[in-house]
Amino acid sequence: MFVRKQTNGSRTYLLIVDNQWVDGKVKQRVLHRLGRLDELLANGQLDALIQSLGRFSEKVAILGAHTRGDSIATRSARIGPALIFQRLWQACSIDKVLTALLEGRRFEFSVERAIFLTVLHRLFAPGSDRAAEKWKDDYAIEGAGDLDLHHLYRAMAWLGEVLPKDRQGGATPFAPRTNKDLIEEELFARRRDLFSDLDIVFFDTTSIYFEGEGGETIGQRGHSKDHRPDLKQMVVGMVLDNDGNPVCSELWPGNTADVKSLVPIVERLQSRFGIGSVCIVADRGMISAETLAEVEKREWKYILGVRMRSSTEAKAVVARAGRYAEVHPKSDDRNDPSPLKVKQVWVEGTRRYVVCLNEDQAKKDRFDREAVVASLRDALGKGDK
Repeated sequence: MFVRKQTNGSRTYLLIVDNQWVDGKVKQRVLHRLGRLDELLANGQLDALIQSLGRFSEKVAILGAHTRGDSIATRSARIGPALIFQRLWQACSIDKVLTALLEGRRFEFSVERAIFLTVLHRLFAPGSDRAAEKWKDDYAIEGAGDLDLHHLYRAMAWLGEVLPKDRQGGATPFAPRTNKDLIEEELFARRRDLFSDLDIVFFDTTSIYFEGEGGETIGQRGHSKDHRPDLKQMVVGMVLDNDGNPVCSELWPGNTADVKSLVPIVERLQSRFGIGSVCIVADRGMISAETLAEVEKREWKYILGVRMRSSTEAKAVVARAGRYAEVHPKSDDRNDPSPLKVKQVWVEGTRRYVVCLNEDQAKKDRFDREAVVASLRDALGKGDK
């Protein structure tokens, strides 16, 4: 449907016409005769008609406002991330858990929506709360439109709010119980059933450093895994279950060594999630002689890596005679044996050592050492520069 001019002598008429398909050909059908063009222009009827029709067209409305010099307010927003994550948020009952814990607290904004926004922001564009407050303007996030920066700060403060003394059972010496702990425990309880238990958990730590004036409460200088010993940091620990689902997270001062955190964290997990038997599997960086003594004192089972250079007992175990067995052959061909061999050695009838020998790795290590020695000899031969 469109408007067509029709000239008859010296006069021009405006018609509303439509195209029709008739007998295999396109023919125009006159729907309405608007009248003479000069008269429509003279009495303003044409402009009035166009303006009236423009009410039903957003494009025409924008063009008209632009012609008049009016300000035009337009906004586009992405919906995908918020839409998908909102479904996951609800499926995990995070919204219900937060709402229940916030019952009776009088906030003038939605703390649940503020936490949702900050979590969504960290998933898609990790950054500060200040960055999250600006980032939200590009996304359609239900209930987050009126959130300001101070709302995000207050929501984060609520997460870290220390619980009363009568609810501090299971707290570690360097990590009091907070609202965050209640959220983690309630979420785990909601997905726990007869077949879900924490028989196996994975625990690892990393460090996060502060720039500027941050870290007044927990920031301390310590061993930096980010190679920034000049800055204050905190230590973050994450616990996952056997399916890779997060169970809980922990925060400690930045000068807390991994060997100091293992026993308190295991005891904290036992208290929070009802863990019975414990078997610790850890690399040698997580264990010290003092920590091992504490583990044995609690009669926990363990599988630990050992530093041969610092353990006289380990050196004696390796030197003890015994036959190595192949762990897994490379193929069925006996002439192509596996490079990995193991033997077990019992000490005092209570401690079992599993000694591993990897001939391929031994060759590589020997080659690397020889390369380093050769490089040092070359540098010494050239003398000081």
